[in-house]
Amino acid sequence: MIACETQTVYEAFGLRLASEIPLRELLPAEDQASAADAAIGRADLAEAWNAREDGDEFYGFRGNELFVRVPDTALFRVRGGNRIDVEPSPGADEGVVRMYLLGTCMGALLLQRRTIPLHGSAVVIGGEAYAFVGDSGAGKSTLAAAFVGRGCPLLSDDVIAVAAGPDRSPVAMPAYPQQKLWLESLYRLGMEEALYMPIYESKYAVPVPTRFHRGPVRLAGIFELAAADGDGDGPKIETIEGLARLPTLQYHTFRRFLIPPFGLEQWHFATAAAIAGRVAMYRLSRPKAGFTVQGLVSKVLQTIGAEEKAPLA
Repeated sequence: MIACETQTVYEAFGLRLASEIPLRELLPAEDQASAADAAIGRADLAEAWNAREDGDEFYGFRGNELFVRVPDTALFRVRGGNRIDVEPSPGADEGVVRMYLLGTCMGALLLQRRTIPLHGSAVVIGGEAYAFVGDSGAGKSTLAAAFVGRGCPLLSDDVIAVAAGPDRSPVAMPAYPQQKLWLESLYRLGMEEALYMPIYESKYAVPVPTRFHRGPVRLAGIFELAAADGDGDGPKIETIEGLARLPTLQYHTFRRFLIPPFGLEQWHFATAAAIAGRVAMYRLSRPKAGFTVQGLVSKVLQTIGAEEKAPLA
């Protein structure tokens, strides 16, 4: 059971989050006194869940409220872009509760706040942010971890909050200093399983406290990871041009199915179009075999002309 402690203000996703629930993955804010952007706490949600107006057995909607039900884990409510309530199930694993809180619920909160959440991982190369997006299992976190191993700071894993900077250029906001890697990814990267804590099935928490960038960074490029047809001649990178850029961003918005119920279609279209017009976009296709993750790192660096900007760890 998750215990409530004295409220702590954390900084993540460009927000100040005041939480009654300990969020061990996040970084506490140096300033604990100033107002928070959103609050996280415990609540009894069964009655509200039963009164939902639309949805299914896992999601529910009522006004500006989203309900997320994860069997044997927790019932969550996200509302107004400034509040997440949690009712953990008896005996629920705290790490799994936080995983959904910082994943699906945070993605929904960002959408409610009119901030684009991309589904992917982001690192900082030469002072600029590069995002790796793709379907689940595409290798986003693995590729980002390889860059972190090269000395490039992690900015975000799984959910990338993208906001508009002072000149309207897209800016990627820092999340928290941890990655989630599958066991296969640990093996591929030469990392020892025993050094990391399992959090869900064969997924492990990999802290990177000394290789994390705490400030917002201009988003310079987005790589869409995709599986190539057949074995081919090795990984290929092609530029995503013209009209293909916008649907690529729309498709890789985290929990994009929430956009219509929230009434955000027009905003999302306009915001994704603005991002698509201001960043470089590429598609990285890789065969099922015949490549290494370090080879992918080199190919990405060559593409953005940044071989000299990625330090060797």
